[in-house]
Amino acid sequence: MIKRTLKEISLMVCGELQTRDNEKLIIKGVSINSKEISNGNIYIPIIRNKNGHDYIKEAIKNGASAVLWQKDQLNPPINDIPTIIVEDTLKALQKLANNYRNQLNVKVIGITGSNGKTTTKDMLASVLSPVFKVHKTQGNLNGKYGVPLTILNISDDSQVAVLEMGMSEKGEIETLSKIANPDIVVITMIGVSHISNLGSRSEISKAKLEIIKGLKPGGCLIYNGDEPLLKKGIETLDMKEYEKFSFGKSSCNDFYISSVLHEFNKIKFQVNDLSIPTYELNILGKHNVFNALAAIAVAKKMGISNEHILSGLSNVNLTGMRMEMISSEYGFKVINDAWNASPDSVQSAIETFQDLEGFGKKILVLGDMLELGSDEIRYHKEIAQDINSEKIYALFTYGNLAKYIAEEFEKKARNDIVIKCYQDMDNILKDLLTITDEKDIILVKGSRGMNLDALVTKLAKL
Repeated sequence: MIKRTLKEISLMVCGELQTRDNEKLIIKGVSINSKEISNGNIYIPIIRNKNGHDYIKEAIKNGASAVLWQKDQLNPPINDIPTIIVEDTLKALQKLANNYRNQLNVKVIGITGSNGKTTTKDMLASVLSPVFKVHKTQGNLNGKYGVPLTILNISDDSQVAVLEMGMSEKGEIETLSKIANPDIVVITMIGVSHISNLGSRSEISKAKLEIIKGLKPGGCLIYNGDEPLLKKGIETLDMKEYEKFSFGKSSCNDFYISSVLHEFNKIKFQVNDLSIPTYELNILGKHNVFNALAAIAVAKKMGISNEHILSGLSNVNLTGMRMEMISSEYGFKVINDAWNASPDSVQSAIETFQDLEGFGKKILVLGDMLELGSDEIRYHKEIAQDINSEKIYALFTYGNLAKYIAEEFEKKARNDIVIKCYQDMDNILKDLLTITDEKDIILVKGSRGMNLDALVTKLAKL
């Protein structure tokens, strides 16, 4: 984590230290949460739904050594704690992270995309860790607060930082990229997440391509070459000083899949680079093959050996709630994919789920897909086309939008398939227990805002 004197911090944020008495005080780490202060931290109050400046007393009580203070806020705590006055605390946080990043001898890899960011990050960190000391984004710290905090938590001796970059609006990825100044950037894919804010997939593609804005001279772009919008967007950019590599299904890509074999809890696949005959992933989801392909492309660029690539991919530990298989006390299995949902990720999850062998009844629990804009009902109805009535025993939906999946599926489903719509999670739990045996398996998938992980927790703790 960042360790600098208070004077150095004030210079890095272009702030005004209110007293010179403490300018040699060593600051150890940064926090924007007054409840999660560690001794030696500098507390940076951010104005969001709540005003972080209102919690300065709590921050001091929990061990903050110093504080940034936004100029337009009243009563700076100059007499209570060493204080640096800045114009804007969020911009100061971002400026501090950028300056710290540029003081570090670390290669930064930035990853964005509508889906697959977190999984690609986890895979890449696993592949690189045997060779480099790697720091990666934890949890969902991938936005305008999370990326700076992740950077500020990098240790001085880290050699590689793998940073996930998320967005909800235009300009956000550009800001994050300019903070992180990545050496390599990855764009996993373009979907329809956040289309309600950006208007179209074309605009989403443009927003994701903003990641190039902070790419270091001589840097490298690795992107999904199966996406026409990305290819078209890249053609309009001046990329002469950058390297480019594409990955995907098509043989036109630099890295492409030549075969895929699904086994129980395992995927084997081959790529056009025959230096490794077969790769293995001990995780579910055909879509994860393409996340692995992006990680392979980065690893090859960084000179990682075939041995370490193979080992890293076969032993990757994914962040939770992403096709995570859990056993209940009653013996049946639950696949927890409740972190988020978009049409692409739901389609892929259903496809993987339906192809699983060795189980009894297969039961789908699908929640609303959020932030899909004016076409949200159509997107939900289209999911029904991905459900194979010969492979699914029951479909339960949760929420006002997911019911359209059920209504559409009912038009083509066999009469003996159980189809129910819910607004109450406890009723889903009750009915699942009625129809589920020890050999069965349940897929739980929905947008984060639907909180379906709560249902998974109840199922797992039976």
